[in-house]
Amino acid sequence: MKIALIKISGKALNQLFESTKWTHSFKKLMNIYDGLIIVHGAGNTISDWTKALGYESTFVNGQRVTSKEIMDVVVAVQSGVLNTKIVSSLVSNKFNSIGLSGIDRATFVAEQFDAELGFVGIPKLIGDVTWITDFIKSKTIPVFSSVCRDSEGNLMNVNADIFAEVLASSIKVETVFFISDVDGVKLNGDYKSNINKEEILLGISNGEITDGMIPKMHSCLGLLNKGINKIWIGSKIQEVNFNEYGFNSGGTWILQSA
Repeated sequence: MKIALIKISGKALNQLFESTKWTHSFKKLMNIYDGLIIVHGAGNTISDWTKALGYESTFVNGQRVTSKEIMDVVVAVQSGVLNTKIVSSLVSNKFNSIGLSGIDRATFVAEQFDAELGFVGIPKLIGDVTWITDFIKSKTIPVFSSVCRDSEGNLMNVNADIFAEVLASSIKVETVFFISDVDGVKLNGDYKSNINKEEILLGISNGEITDGMIPKMHSCLGLLNKGINKIWIGSKIQEVNFNEYGFNSGGTWILQSA
């Protein structure tokens, strides 16, 4: 099957909730692909809730330091409020959709990323993914929160970019779209229309690629290494021009090499 995975950052979700333009792009994509999968983050909203509850938000290389208390906030916001709102928005616009997480059907398990980060994990595929592709065959859009569990059942905060990489490679999707609040990848002061592996590694090492873009870029490298060669990053999927020759758009395409 020809599948596209759309990863929507927490910062870009307002575009989904507040504009109807994205629905036209999703309809075009449903005509081009056999189905879509959505993975979403929750960054800013988790930070807002964390602050309101009197906790501090701390990040290391774009990853949220997550105590048990903050993990409860992550689950409430990401798997609860935002996942439900996304599914509601899709269904209201006549897309069949279902809300899921990395915990469902024992398909993934997360191993601790770094003790310094607390309950933050790296997901690994341990189960069968045909139940996910069955949804796609029925023209249903699975919407995944990236919350996972460890082998002992502890809830784990998984960066949504990393979860998108693991899910996309597990299902062998054709294309991954990372919708963010930035217009693409910026190097030397300019947004790049395309960028290759060597440029990504240089951008990270010299400090041009920072914060939340670091795990996103590592996920892109992981996708390339696993044979997924159509990867796009940008802020306005509704401005992508889909045609028989491929995709012409703003944003940045991630390439194997120059």
